[in-house]
Amino acid sequence: MTPQTPILWSFRRCPYAMRARLTVLYSGVTVDLRDILLKEKPVEMTTVSPKATVPVLNDNGTIVEESRDVMMWALRKNDPEGWLDMPAEGHAMIDTNDGPFKKALDHTKYAVRFPERDASADRAAAADVLMGLNDRLARQTYLFGDMAKMADTAILPFVRQFANTDRDWFNAQDWPHLIRWLTAFETSDSFATIMVKRPIWVPGAEPTYFP
Repeated sequence: MTPQTPILWSFRRCPYAMRARLTVLYSGVTVDLRDILLKEKPVEMTTVSPKATVPVLNDNGTIVEESRDVMMWALRKNDPEGWLDMPAEGHAMIDTNDGPFKKALDHTKYAVRFPERDASADRAAAADVLMGLNDRLARQTYLFGDMAKMADTAILPFVRQFANTDRDWFNAQDWPHLIRWLTAFETSDSFATIMVKRPIWVPGAEPTYFP
């Protein structure tokens, strides 16, 4: 049997799906990109991945359900600029992003859902993580030098999401190197490519090959 093109279920604005698409784009590994609506998840996706969150990769029956694992899947196939060539600290930084930072981000963005919490304290907790990134970026263009690594791509969509909770406040903070890093990301060709609005997938649709 001829292997089919891997299917990547995605949602345009989800930061987890964004970093998966960014890495697939960088690697050049072709997928059938299927954009969905989170309120109308297709049974074709939820059948193979009952957790029903994006991204989900179906590589000829091998299901990859976590965005970080999708990134690794693509990078192991092709990593032209050495994104995986980073110290263990890079993976620890992604752990912090996906754990404490994401939790503080959600409590800030959706503060109305957590009336028992102190939203200002949650924003301060997120800002503390970001200040650490700013201090690091004061010495270099990216988190680990003059070239982007997996950690940059894994973290940047979440920094953007946090910034968008209050962009005026974000831009007023004393973290110029963080802002420079984020601005370069938001104005990059790669970001523009992954954020193109594509038709929502429906059964029977022709494949949308990406990149």
